[in-house]
Amino acid sequence: MIPGGQAHINARDAAVKSIDELANYFKVDLKTGLDHTEAQHRLKLCGPNELKHPNPDPLYKKYLEQFKEPMILLLLSSACISLIMKQYDDTISITVAILIVVTVAFIQSYRSEKVLEALQKLMPPKCSCLRSGEMHTFLASYLVPGDIVCLSVGDRLPADLRLFDLTDLRMDESSLTGETEAVPKSSEVLCTHFPISNTSEVRFSSTQNGWVLLTFLKKNFFSICNNALVNIGDNKAVERLRGCHDLINIGFMGTLVCSGTGKGLVIGTGEHSEFGEVFRMMHSEEAPRTPLQKSMDKLGKHLSAISLIIISSIVIIGLFQGRHILELLTIGVSLAVAAIPEGLPIVVTVTLAIGQMRMAARNAIVRRLPAVETLGCVNVVCSDKTGTMTKNEMTVSHIVTGSLERYTIPIQQANKHSDTTCIKLDMNYANPSNYLTIGCICNNATIRDNQLFGQPTEGALLRLASQFHALDERAFYTRLQEWPFSSESKLMIVKCVRNNQSSTPDEPVYFAKGAVDQLLNRCAFTSFSNDSAISMQSSPCDGHPFMLSNRYSNNSSIKPMDLETRKAILNEASILGNLGLRVLAMAKGVNSEQMIFHGLVGLIDPPRPGVTECIRILYESGVRVIMITGDAKETACTIGSRLSLYRPGDLCLSGEEVERISVEQLMSVVRNVTVFYRSGPKHKCKIVKALQQSNLVVAMTGDGVNDAIALKSSDIGIAMGRTGTDVCREAADIVLLDDNFATILAAMEEGKALFHNIKNFIGFQLSTSIAALALIALSTLLSLPSPLNAMQILFINILMDGPPAQSLGVEPPDPHVVRQPPRRANDSILDGRLMFNVLTASSLIVSGTLWIFFRELSDNKVTPHDTTMTFTCFVLFDMFNALSFRSQNKSIFSLGFFSNRLFVLAVGLSLFGQLLVIYFPPLQAVFQTEALTLKDLVLLVCLTSSVFFVSELRKLVRIRSDFYFWATYFLSFIKLPRRVKMDDNMV
Repeated sequence: MIPGGQAHINARDAAVKSIDELANYFKVDLKTGLDHTEAQHRLKLCGPNELKHPNPDPLYKKYLEQFKEPMILLLLSSACISLIMKQYDDTISITVAILIVVTVAFIQSYRSEKVLEALQKLMPPKCSCLRSGEMHTFLASYLVPGDIVCLSVGDRLPADLRLFDLTDLRMDESSLTGETEAVPKSSEVLCTHFPISNTSEVRFSSTQNGWVLLTFLKKNFFSICNNALVNIGDNKAVERLRGCHDLINIGFMGTLVCSGTGKGLVIGTGEHSEFGEVFRMMHSEEAPRTPLQKSMDKLGKHLSAISLIIISSIVIIGLFQGRHILELLTIGVSLAVAAIPEGLPIVVTVTLAIGQMRMAARNAIVRRLPAVETLGCVNVVCSDKTGTMTKNEMTVSHIVTGSLERYTIPIQQANKHSDTTCIKLDMNYANPSNYLTIGCICNNATIRDNQLFGQPTEGALLRLASQFHALDERAFYTRLQEWPFSSESKLMIVKCVRNNQSSTPDEPVYFAKGAVDQLLNRCAFTSFSNDSAISMQSSPCDGHPFMLSNRYSNNSSIKPMDLETRKAILNEASILGNLGLRVLAMAKGVNSEQMIFHGLVGLIDPPRPGVTECIRILYESGVRVIMITGDAKETACTIGSRLSLYRPGDLCLSGEEVERISVEQLMSVVRNVTVFYRSGPKHKCKIVKALQQSNLVVAMTGDGVNDAIALKSSDIGIAMGRTGTDVCREAADIVLLDDNFATILAAMEEGKALFHNIKNFIGFQLSTSIAALALIALSTLLSLPSPLNAMQILFINILMDGPPAQSLGVEPPDPHVVRQPPRRANDSILDGRLMFNVLTASSLIVSGTLWIFFRELSDNKVTPHDTTMTFTCFVLFDMFNALSFRSQNKSIFSLGFFSNRLFVLAVGLSLFGQLLVIYFPPLQAVFQTEALTLKDLVLLVCLTSSVFFVSELRKLVRIRSDFYFWATYFLSFIKLPRRVKMDDNMV
């Protein structure tokens, strides 16, 4: 290696250098490789071929991180105040609640946050390397810059390589670039012809002093050429012109060899590779706080403000009454601590955990608990195309015969693998014989147990032949010679001879497939059907395989290829290309320069079943879907049209255009874009941030390495479980086990239901807490004896934070709630409607309990019977209040009293506990209670059920008159134009 030189070379810089220049730079002999001594020296200098992880925080630091949540800090303050005031029972209960919440959150975080470690799983454990003239196999972590790596089918690249000595080498780079089609690789220097996009190209020619002359050819816009001089050393200029998918002489770490063989010179290892750049970008991204976390932050602030108001009010009123300041502060602080429901974080955590289990049952694994609820307020879903919306499996969708008859194959049928499948095409007459035979023989792929070994394009041709019950005729031919596909020839040709038993061998036949224009240069004839009585709908459906070349050999004729026929074929290829298809021409003949043209096939990566319906439902519920892909514009728009996502005339942007404009400019147009094409990891991340800065909650779906950064930076990252890469799954918040885009709908339903349940039990807890607080405060300010003793207050506190509240969190999803549009991320949990319900319930509880207390206090003495009546009245109010808070909109009679069995069990156990406290002598002594008569119980039930019937009446009034709708409309009238504008853009 050059003394003082860089140990690694950027892939874009290496692409414009010859392999000999790079070998000279790295001081390596391409025939023998590095010697072992030099390799060990470079390993010490450059470090192992691994992704460096930051030193992990000790477990105790990760545990202490959980105490930063505002609600936890508020509870800690309450525990400290209780300790100072010598209220040890409150101190213990609050501390226990804090420890439970923090421990559950820590365990969940410890299990799920393994993002950086998972990146190493994509790196192959071993590789074949040439050292000291011999081939060695060792761990990929020992590779160093300058090593020579040998590649074969099935290998996953261990580092970034400058490729050379290639034989039909093709790479699957879909996990890095998002493109489905295998990329043919070349060893040539990128200095003669370089495609930039579908509408322009750049031609490079060398000049003096290390500069390159770039000639820009605008195919669609200008007929003139624009010249520009760009320095090769100008990395920014070169990077603007080249994406990963354009560097055809570079192999990238983590990509897969589909076919062929070759060698590669290691130019970048570990974090100095393109894969390492994705690693660094993802490491620098921080997952945003979820809407639920933000709402809980607001709730903590509101409760803190309420506590301060309570203390101030008690002190001010007490001073007017002539009380001592220390006494007032003691009372105020005690009430403020009591006002904070310490069980609230526990209920939230348990509810989210239960939601996590529900989603797991619906094939959605949630890795981060707060993400469970976030799905309920997602209003934009950004989805990768390849492997997420589509199957990542090339399929023949169109056929053009030698007679130039164009036919469409239904995608649903073309994706089936059953040998008994009969494809019924929408055509009456065709001759599938020759191009299916050509597709089988001019093919190096194999399919075993429905698994493809080879290139996706060749696999699609084999599946097509299998579905026509055509035998793979390679067994009937002996291949004499092969001319593999290359970027220069754009053709694959094989020379074969048919196997027979006679002593006279058959004449060799050439079979070819490839680019239309290149293959037509070798065609002197074209085939056409001579017998229109051949029906493709009937011939293959007998369930028996047949040899196509023999069956239809008498029904085809040939004619010379004239200029008019050539133009017609090119026009058909152009039509298929405009549909976003990859077009292959098929030909065969006894002379490789005068072959017979037999037809065209158009291939595409088809959409996943159910995705179109899922997108329609999402749009109807107010959720936009945006497709972001690395594919070309035509392919992206075609798939978008098939999914009813894109219509002609809709706005679509390229990754280059996204990179060129600022985030502010992108924010102004992103609401109207449905398709982003030629987009890489940086572009996806920029799109997500532009949407987030537009006050939208963004979910990002993906399955490849190129999606990892956007998955982590989005509000909710959703990864495919089966086809997704390890890094993609670990960067996501939710993993779909069935790779079904439609599972997102089910997860959103659970998210909306969970937030609805969280609001319900928060309303229940606050109404009970406020009622208890008001009861004690009023009796204190009015100089009345305490209506409840300390043990009774503790029992009420357990009920408020215990089983009834927990059971409200597992209420089954309400279909009415699920169909509602996504809520706004900045909406507070304590909205006006919920606060009205809370204040109504707490007012009824306080007034009813005080009435019982005053009624029993007729002799001006507090007896056990008085406190027992007051205590039981409050508990029964609490139970009926929990029943009414099962739903804010629906009547309990429509929900069903027993639809939530856990709630019935919780209320039943609570009532049983209350009866034990009243009638069980040992507990009577502890709680200072006495037995009540049946008349007392009937009176209490009739009184306390009022909170339930008032709630039912309120729901009935709302349904009939829609009073709350109009109240909400007028209160939020100022914000309404903005919401309407957003909805218009969504539609």
